[in-house]
Amino acid sequence: MRFILFAALFAFATDQISKWWVVHVMDLARIHSIDVLPPFLNFRMGWNTGINFGLFGADDALGKWVLILLALAIVVYVAIWTWRDRPGRLGQIGAGLLIGGALGNVVDRLVYGAVADFLNMSCCGIYNPFAFNVADVWIFVGAFGLIFFSAPQNSKKGA
Repeated sequence: MRFILFAALFAFATDQISKWWVVHVMDLARIHSIDVLPPFLNFRMGWNTGINFGLFGADDALGKWVLILLALAIVVYVAIWTWRDRPGRLGQIGAGLLIGGALGNVVDRLVYGAVADFLNMSCCGIYNPFAFNVADVWIFVGAFGLIFFSAPQNSKKGA
């Protein structure tokens, strides 16, 4: 199960370092926008009080704590599921990425009161108004890994 731990630590660290750099060093919270490789990659500061794309946004304390508890419940569920079913290496890495990304967004809610989103990508004449963060990438990749690589590992339990 060490793959889960390493992947979770990697996802959490890359997410938190990227957010710290963008918010505090690049000062994106103040300047709001930096064109990196327009239109493909731009930094657009957004404070997300909801889930993906701002759905179920809650500016009050109760909403923030509901989303924190929901994320922690998902983390616990995925950890128990992978401990019980013992997926192979790729499934464990997927679980770790999902867990680390979810915990990164939980830390944002605790520190900033909202999730720091800053990545904006558009392509091929289609403008994307939404921003996301590194944790969102890890959550998506982790969920993909769990969907496609979560078959239980037969030979080595506890790898």
